[in-house]
Amino acid sequence: MDELKNRLDQELPGAYDLRKRLHSFPDMSGFEGPTLQLVLDALPDPTVVVPVAETGALVRLGGPGPTVAVRAELDALPATEATGLEWASQNAGVMHACGHDIHLAAAVALSRAVHATPGAFPLLLVLQPREETYPSGGRDICGGDRMALEEVTATIGAHVQPLLPRGTVACTAGSVNASSDEFAITIDGQGGHAAYPHLTVDPVVTLAHVVVAVQSIISRTVDPMESAVLSIAVLSAGSAPNVIPGSATARGTIRAMTTSVRQNVLSRLAQVVEMVSAAHGCRGQVVVVHGEPVLENNHRIASTTIPHLQSLGLTVNTTLRSAGSDDFSYYCEKVPSLMMFVGTDGESERLHSTTFAPDNTHVRDVAYALLSGYMAVTELHIEDELASLKENFLESR
Repeated sequence: MDELKNRLDQELPGAYDLRKRLHSFPDMSGFEGPTLQLVLDALPDPTVVVPVAETGALVRLGGPGPTVAVRAELDALPATEATGLEWASQNAGVMHACGHDIHLAAAVALSRAVHATPGAFPLLLVLQPREETYPSGGRDICGGDRMALEEVTATIGAHVQPLLPRGTVACTAGSVNASSDEFAITIDGQGGHAAYPHLTVDPVVTLAHVVVAVQSIISRTVDPMESAVLSIAVLSAGSAPNVIPGSATARGTIRAMTTSVRQNVLSRLAQVVEMVSAAHGCRGQVVVVHGEPVLENNHRIASTTIPHLQSLGLTVNTTLRSAGSDDFSYYCEKVPSLMMFVGTDGESERLHSTTFAPDNTHVRDVAYALLSGYMAVTELHIEDELASLKENFLESR
């Protein structure tokens, strides 16, 4: 641990410079090629690079055999930066407003430190595209057999979080991020002149009743001790004030902290839309775009990581959970994994804000979090190997 920390500290000045370059030249989801090249150029040579998910890559450091995966996201957001930084985005309408530039720079620093440390446990750097959009890059990477071929035993991630104070890292076991599904409701009726509503079957009024009715799904079918969110954010109908349209639509999102609640809410949504629409003489249907599953942090990895975070001078939070979502959850389904959240103390700034730009000290904090998770998995791997050797020895006696 001491040797890795010392080497990591030596890499931080280069990581700060890399973060500025990444921030200055962000790329949209699905078009991360230039960002990927910037990161690859910053890694030690030679390294084995495996292209994945069209614009992403896996980079192995430390030799063959079982490995710890460290995920970092390549993409930026469609936003016009308003930070006023000298190294602000030079790509119009694109900005690293979610901290992915910080995550990448920190992961590169750790990768270089592991590469330079003899005998270090192998690390697989996952440079993932399309975290911010569908189809998810994390889903694509985890959907095949690449992780198994690389002998990944666990995946570690860290994300900046302005809701936490500077120097604090949330390392919470169990469900920490919600599942995320988007839905579209369509109500079909019979349009006509707005002056003769009795000759129509009004989908607008029906949709209004649907919007109100679905709000009872969470309050009346989900255990109050569970967590879920159903929000409708888009309503659309008609094009003229004197014409009742033939259809009306609504779009929204569902978040849930357990798989069972997720399935229940989706099922009830379809039922409520169909029945309320039928009661008003219309036909209602729901189309769901399934997103990320619940993000479940592994208990053993989380508990083993905490002492390492503390030894690096970081304050540990073990309670932070959020209805936000992250496609890191796909890695959690594949192998035991841990996502941590690193405080930036943004009193007025929030993720996805056009002025969100934490200073470079947060590259260090994210790198320390990743190092702590990496060390925890290394320890657990050794512990499991020793237990297996002991069991085999006792069986052979």
